[in-house]
Amino acid sequence: MNNLLNSDENYDLGYQPSPSSIDQNDRSTTGTPVYSTMSGDSFAYCRTYSEISTFSDPVDDNSSEASPSHWPAAKPAIQNQAVLKRLGTKQRKSNGDEKQLDDNDLLELELEMMKERFAKLLLGEDMSGSGKGVCTAVTISNSITNLYATVFGQNLRLEPLNSEKKALWKREMDCLLSVCDYIVEFTPTKSQNLRNGMAFEIMESRQRADIYINLPALRKLDAMLIEILDSFEDREFWYAEQGSMSSNSTRTGSFRRIVQRNDEKWWVPVPCVPSDGLSEKSRKHLRNKRDCANQIHKAAMAINSSVLSEMEIPDSYMASLPKSGRASIGDSIYRFMYTTEKFSPEYLLDCLNIASEHEALELADRVEASMYTWRRKACMSNSKSSWGMVKDLMSDVDRSDKNHILAERAQSLLFALKQRYPELAQTTLDTCKIQYNRDVGQAILESYSRVLEGLAFNIVAWIDDVFFVDRTVRNQE
Repeated sequence: MNNLLNSDENYDLGYQPSPSSIDQNDRSTTGTPVYSTMSGDSFAYCRTYSEISTFSDPVDDNSSEASPSHWPAAKPAIQNQAVLKRLGTKQRKSNGDEKQLDDNDLLELELEMMKERFAKLLLGEDMSGSGKGVCTAVTISNSITNLYATVFGQNLRLEPLNSEKKALWKREMDCLLSVCDYIVEFTPTKSQNLRNGMAFEIMESRQRADIYINLPALRKLDAMLIEILDSFEDREFWYAEQGSMSSNSTRTGSFRRIVQRNDEKWWVPVPCVPSDGLSEKSRKHLRNKRDCANQIHKAAMAINSSVLSEMEIPDSYMASLPKSGRASIGDSIYRFMYTTEKFSPEYLLDCLNIASEHEALELADRVEASMYTWRRKACMSNSKSSWGMVKDLMSDVDRSDKNHILAERAQSLLFALKQRYPELAQTTLDTCKIQYNRDVGQAILESYSRVLEGLAFNIVAWIDDVFFVDRTVRNQE
């Protein structure tokens, strides 16, 4: 019983052991995209969602372990109160009426939760307090990613979020984004003249330019995505869990014979439609919401790409680049890029016959590595060696230089590849930038845009699933 109590107290709703208390050699990754919040050495940032959360308390509709009524009665009252306080849970008043918490209790509870959240941010997710945690930028990036996983990770349907998860998302995102209110820059606003004729400028602080432009746009995209999900409260289609036959799932009787679910999507609920298909009004509503979600996806991706391009390239990545760009992309692609007078990245991608997203991501990593290898060679004649000045140096490079031409073509190929595979996971360079980034503002913008991009893409995919089932049912008739 004591061991169990200690385990419960240490876990503390999202608490995980610090890097100093785990095996540092255990850095293996699995096929499931998981955002590790405990180590700065291994990251798997993807454009979908994570399955763990250290910043947000997981919301499980089927779990009741956090309820005080499920704790062993043998615990001392004082010790039980301490445990419940650490869990952010108040004891119920034992008057039989189960009165709701009054305003003061709710305010106190929210204050305690805020203290716990920001303590984890300040400690860098190292609860030992030994200073071995990750930097603030990485911590807050992980927090946004894991909050998204907590709220939307189990939401695989076109339906509104329940009020609890919606409130959790809004409350904790407001807390995390409040940091941006204090990221400012000083700019001259106006000049004044003194009586003696001297003029001086008044400096005023305002929100940093990148945050001032992108954060309101991301908030708007966030609200639009929530609104899209809310619009599916009354719908003509429904869902059947894979492997189950509920009362709702049997309304079409033979939907499993009609719709064949791919093995790679076995976890996604199967959409079902009436036997005569969806009405024209419902299809119009779905098309409208799909177009809206698709535009949101493009906007979020553009913001994410812009923020990543402004992040500094880590020295560790530059040191790992191959000496030859040709060795990175292979002889066949190199010959096509070098010998072709008019380079067409789309035609090259058609010739490569990429069979899977894994192959596309591998190609993206190789093309990106070769691009920076050629840029480095094009800038070698300059005496400056700081990789942070690569973009400035490229403006002084001879445009007819072979390495410059190859770097430009590699960049266009990488752009075309990302456009053809919008669901592609982030490349090795993007992951490395996020891992070693120290700018808190960029970390917030990157993680916020990434999770919104993933949600928008999922909504488009879910609507496409409904359209596929609807077409299948109508074509059978």
